[in-house]
Amino acid sequence: MSLPSIVRLAWQMPLLLALTSCSVSGDGLAPALPDERLALAAPPAAHSAAQAEDDRIFRETRRLVGTPRWTLATSDADLHPAAFLSHYSCAVGFTLDLAKAPHLARIMTIIAKAETPRTSEEKHYWKRARPFIGNDAPICVARSPELSKSPSYPSGHTIAGYSTALVLSALMPERAAPILQRGRVIGESRIVCGVHWASDVAAGYQAAGAFAVALLEDPLLRALMPQARQELRKMAAESSPPDPALCALEADAAAHSPFNQP
Repeated sequence: MSLPSIVRLAWQMPLLLALTSCSVSGDGLAPALPDERLALAAPPAAHSAAQAEDDRIFRETRRLVGTPRWTLATSDADLHPAAFLSHYSCAVGFTLDLAKAPHLARIMTIIAKAETPRTSEEKHYWKRARPFIGNDAPICVARSPELSKSPSYPSGHTIAGYSTALVLSALMPERAAPILQRGRVIGESRIVCGVHWASDVAAGYQAAGAFAVALLEDPLLRALMPQARQELRKMAAESSPPDPALCALEADAAAHSPFNQP
């Protein structure tokens, strides 16, 4: 995949490019991931009942502009590596600092390197327009040309967030439930933000699960996991607790899924 093609993926560009300073050992090849163009169902057809439901959820979530949930969705849009990992601080119970976890940083590099081209294939295969195209409804990020040109299905942020949650769950199985809940909320933030349809996010969870199966069996990742686990244990013993107000906001978001709103 060419560098211009990668750069066009605004949803994951900060994570991928900022992590390239962390070298990948071995042959440097990213793990082979399944082709979700075969595994995923096509996105909802125009005028279908499924598309009508996507439309309804998009309209309903525009009412969240200016609320704390909107603020969280805006924060969750940040895929820069340190911020991206810190999204899971409340879930793990301590403040995550990527600078203190070089092996975990390498794992994140490998994940981004593997997922970026696969997700690009999927997006450009279905070429689904994002929900804010053709209207002036508010979204929680800038309406950039790059974002507008990036197809909507499946959600790349959701794939990045939920597959990372699955890997973190493997590293900290005792915290798996809250970590996976936070991964779900990161995906739902894309709905709240107005940059993805609900069905984009649902497909992102499915793709992330398939990707994580392959990632967790990759020999290089498996070799890095014990060191990453030790880094997290050391951080847990030395780091400060996360902000209680932020944790309360994340818990409230988890309890009010846009999928379940009338």
